[in-house]
Amino acid sequence: MAVPKRKTSRSNTRSRRANWKAAPLTLATCDRCKQPKLPHAACPTCGTYNKRQVLAV
Repeated sequence: MAVPKRKTSRSNTRSRRANWKAAPLTLATCDRCKQPKLPHAACPTCGTYNKRQVLAV
């Protein structure tokens, strides 16, 4: 099994971890109530998905 020869420096570790960023949420507008919602998911406000009522809200 491969083992590192030297300890990874603190600057190398931190510069590698600097690229782990949280991406902003992608939001779409509901066709019926125009509220923001997650794409490919039922609207939590009115309960519609693909122009059909799927949740009782």
